[in-house]
Amino acid sequence: MPIPLRTSGPWALIALIERGAPSDDKKFVRSLRKGRDRMIRLPGAALVTGRLAAGVDVSPSEAWLPDGTVLPLRIYRPRGAGGPVPVVVNFHGGGWSTGNPRQSDWWCSTIAAQADVAVVSVAYRLAPEHPFPTGPEDCYEATSWVSAHAAELGVDASRLAVMGDSAGGNLAASVGVMARDRGGPAIALQVLIYPCVEMQDEFASEIENATAPVLTKHDMTRFSGVYMADGDRTDPRASPLRAKHDGLPPALIQTAQYDPLRDQGGAYADALRSAGVPVRLTNYVDAVHGYISVPGLVPTARQAVAEAAAEIRVALS
Repeated sequence: MPIPLRTSGPWALIALIERGAPSDDKKFVRSLRKGRDRMIRLPGAALVTGRLAAGVDVSPSEAWLPDGTVLPLRIYRPRGAGGPVPVVVNFHGGGWSTGNPRQSDWWCSTIAAQADVAVVSVAYRLAPEHPFPTGPEDCYEATSWVSAHAAELGVDASRLAVMGDSAGGNLAASVGVMARDRGGPAIALQVLIYPCVEMQDEFASEIENATAPVLTKHDMTRFSGVYMADGDRTDPRASPLRAKHDGLPPALIQTAQYDPLRDQGGAYADALRSAGVPVRLTNYVDAVHGYISVPGLVPTARQAVAEAAAEIRVALS
C-alpha cells in the first residue's frame, strides 16, 4: 500500500494546518497549536477525532506538585463504578510542545469504558516555555500525586498503569524509569503508543518514512529541538532507550507501519525483553503516526484501543 499523500484525501486537513508554517521552530510550534485548536473546533470534527465513550463520566481535577506547580487533570471514570477502581495515568502527544488532554477524549474514555478503570490525563507543561526536563518531571510528580491521593480520587493505587502516545509515550516510558529509580510509585504496566525513546541516534524507519503523513523526519527534528533546547539528549529521562531496563514495568508497545518512529518502538521492546521484562509489541500495518487521534479516518484505531484495554484489564486485575 502506498503512503497516503500529505496533500490529498483525509490528510489534507493536516497539510492545511502546516502550510505556510514559520521557519523559526518556536514560532512553528505556536502556529501549530493554533491550527490544531482550529481543526478540533471545526463542525463535525468529532466524526474524525471520535466521541466520548458512552457510560463514562469526565471531571476536572488538579495535581499539586512539591514546588507549588498546579497541573490540570482530566479524569475519565466508568459511570456507576463501585469502590476504588484501577487507575491509568495518561500523557497526551504533541511533540512535547502542543496538545492537551482533551485531544485524547476518545481514547481515554474508551479505555475507561472497556477496561473498567479510571484514566487520569495530565496537562503537563509544554516547551518551549518549559523545556526538558520539565515534561518528565511533571509527569512523574503527577503520577506520584495520583498515587498519594488515591482515596480522594476513588482509585486503587496498588493497581496503577501509565500510558501515552508519541511524545506522551516517551513521557510514560520515562516515568516508568523514574518510578523504579526513585522508589515508586509501583507501576503494573506501561502502554506506549508509537513512542519516541531515543533523542540522538537515527533509525531506519526515519529514512524510510521521512515524508510520511502526519509526522515527518523534519517534524521530529523541529519538535525535539524545541523540547530539548540545550538539554542532554542522552539523559534517560529524554531517551529511555539508554536507561537500564531491568525491573521496569511490563509493556504494551504499539507502532505504525508508516511512521518515522516505528523502529524506536521495536528497539525499546527488544531492550525490555533483553532485560527480562514482559513485552507485547504490535505493529499496525497500513497505519500512520497519530492513528489513535483520528479513529474516524483510521479503522486501526478501534483495534488498537481494544488491544490496549484488554492488556490493561489483565495487568490491573
